[in-house]
Amino acid sequence: ALAELAARTPGERLAALTDLVCTETAAIRGTPADPGTAFADLGLTSMDAMTLWHRLGTRTGLRLPATLVWDHPSPAAIAAHLDALLHGTTGPVPAGVAGAALAGTAGLASAGTVSPSLRGPAAEPVAIVAAGCRFPGGVSSPEDLWRLVAEGRDATGEFPADRGWDLASLHHPDPDRPGTTYTRRGGFLDGVADFDPLFFGMSPREALATDPQHRLLLEVAWETFERAGVPAPELRGTDTGVFVGLMHAGGYGGGRPAHELEAQLGIGSSPSVASGRISYVLGLRGPALTLDTACSSSLVALDLAARSLRAGECSLALAGGVTVLSNPRPFVVFSRLRGLSPDGRCRSFAAG
Repeated sequence: ALAELAARTPGERLAALTDLVCTETAAIRGTPADPGTAFADLGLTSMDAMTLWHRLGTRTGLRLPATLVWDHPSPAAIAAHLDALLHGTTGPVPAGVAGAALAGTAGLASAGTVSPSLRGPAAEPVAIVAAGCRFPGGVSSPEDLWRLVAEGRDATGEFPADRGWDLASLHHPDPDRPGTTYTRRGGFLDGVADFDPLFFGMSPREALATDPQHRLLLEVAWETFERAGVPAPELRGTDTGVFVGLMHAGGYGGGRPAHELEAQLGIGSSPSVASGRISYVLGLRGPALTLDTACSSSLVALDLAARSLRAGECSLALAGGVTVLSNPRPFVVFSRLRGLSPDGRCRSFAAG
């Protein structure tokens, strides 16, 4: 039936594709779907979104992105996108397409025009020449990460004892008890307090006032350049860009007296400095950007780095993200929301 759409008028094609998307959505949810209503308002869950993506890919024969429902958050928006992919249309998106993305995602979908497929230099793949990382479970390199995944090891552990948390009073099985969390485990990095300040030209006092996330970024940035076979000192003065995703900020240094390190703490814990610190220490002259889009921060940083490379703003880019909890407040907050796994292990779509 889709093959016959090419002979129809643009309006007929769009109406047929809209009906297709609404029919598949209704089959998933069990209720009629209005074309202009956002999927979030139609009650689609994350699992429903993935099911709709799979069904539409099967029905159209197109290789659609897994983020289809998030990128085009209503039946009308997806229909317009499918029309563009199938028939090369680039006209305005129909009225009513704009709307909130699925509940729990960051940002809003905006109305506009459907972008044509990229061609020429702008579509050239961006090469990832090296990677560095730190993860729970003793992972200090990409090779360590691969081994952990291949062996199926559990990387969760008890709350860390080296971050100054009051572990004796932090846990309580009652999810409504103020100031406590009902879980005892999570994914935590080992040795986050370990740092060689002199190697990066920092005084011990400045290092003490610097958020562990900033220190970790410096270490992994240096290692990443080493793994790429490019000594970091040789990049000084180049247009290398730095793009950092950082969503947990402002919690470091809160337990210290107001007068102690106060001159350094303001800068040491500021998220805006996270990327600029790398550029400053290594002498990089490209764009430096710290961003927070919640759980997608690292992915968005990578996307912005690729865009910057293609736009000619930089010839080399360092992109990634970091999360080190300096205090247990996120555990307390999500315990009130019943948003934590009691055994500290995440499960996709709340399975199990």
